[in-house]
Amino acid sequence: MSPIEKTSQSNFPEGENVSNLYRELFAVSDDTLRLSQQALTDCREPFDGIEARVQRRQLKLIKAMQDAGVAESAFGSSTGYGYSDPGREQLERCYAAAMDAEDAIVRIQFSSGTHVLAVCLRGLLLPGDEVIFATGQPYDTLLDTLEYLRRRQVKVTVIDLQDGKVNEERLKGKISAQTSLVYIQKSRGYDLRETFKNTEIKVVCDLVKSQSPDINIMVDNCYGEFTEDHEPSFYGADLIAGSLIKNPGAGIATSGGYIAGKQELLDKVAEAMTAPGVGRHIGPQLGFSRSLLQGLYFAPQVVGEALKGAVHAARLFELAGYEVSPSAEAVRGDIVQAVNLGKAEKLIAFCEAVQKAAPVDSFVTPIPAPMPGYDCDIIMASGSFVQGSSIELSADGPIREPYTVFLQGGLNFANARLGALLALDAVRMLEY
Repeated sequence: MSPIEKTSQSNFPEGENVSNLYRELFAVSDDTLRLSQQALTDCREPFDGIEARVQRRQLKLIKAMQDAGVAESAFGSSTGYGYSDPGREQLERCYAAAMDAEDAIVRIQFSSGTHVLAVCLRGLLLPGDEVIFATGQPYDTLLDTLEYLRRRQVKVTVIDLQDGKVNEERLKGKISAQTSLVYIQKSRGYDLRETFKNTEIKVVCDLVKSQSPDINIMVDNCYGEFTEDHEPSFYGADLIAGSLIKNPGAGIATSGGYIAGKQELLDKVAEAMTAPGVGRHIGPQLGFSRSLLQGLYFAPQVVGEALKGAVHAARLFELAGYEVSPSAEAVRGDIVQAVNLGKAEKLIAFCEAVQKAAPVDSFVTPIPAPMPGYDCDIIMASGSFVQGSSIELSADGPIREPYTVFLQGGLNFANARLGALLALDAVRMLEY
């Protein structure tokens, strides 16, 4: 055994092979590796909780797929109108069960989470209706949809959060006979608030229904799928929606989105998705049923890996003296980890390092650039097999104070950990 190997084995309890590979293949510093080893020791309890949740969700999903009668014979391609596509029908039954919902629509034709959410809002709201955004202004990418709704004479009410929480008294006071829909965004976006957990969403659902049981509640579930024991539908949400290139696609689905909830609401949304009269009856899966089902099947495990990556990153940067949100031991409702870096140079260096950890496009250097809907430049690092896939390792953030980076994803823990290690080395280089 060489002197290097002896030193590595004594300093890093996980063993010489793992520590040496991070050092020799990717030049991770010894100081960062020691902090990472301490983080792994500190995170044993959160990791155990994640592993237990993965098993619970995975077992329920296997039973759901068996109950749906998933068959290899349904993996064939459908084209044209896509009438009576058995693969699509089995897929949607699986999603309904996985999302604790009555029914589901899952389509490869949805190209982003924003696309799915906009279709839901257009399908559910008519002129004269009111939609209340109970969790503050939604993602910037949805703001044009809000303007579209206003042009259709839909009243759009945005209630700012109070200390990062839903302002329940203001929400109660705003509900009126005109209110048709209350919208909840589970994840934080570029906000510094905490992600809403499903138990918190239940409180809002109960409040709204106590005022008027006819008001529908919609949850933007992006980044949140499979992070908790149940989905928001279980806690009273009438409709939830998300993207397949985030959690539920597990890096296997190449496009698509899902909507799950009450059948009567899905019928309305389906007409906005395609056309009145045909609704959900058309839309071929074009041979993608197998990959969409396989993505769903792997989703609990892959989300668990991303969660472990987020927990490790949180503790690693806590040990290095940075402010993080959520903390390593916090209960999580999504896969996003925020780290306040304090300087623009550190934010840029962090994202550059995450890009270098990617299996795809690792040679690319991300640079800050303008993005529609934002008042400052945005930097994004994403070396992914599926363009824009947020369940794969990525990092991004606005170039504005407090220069917070938002880290998410990782199809496996090794890649998620590597991204965090390279990022810490990169930002620490700027401290000297």
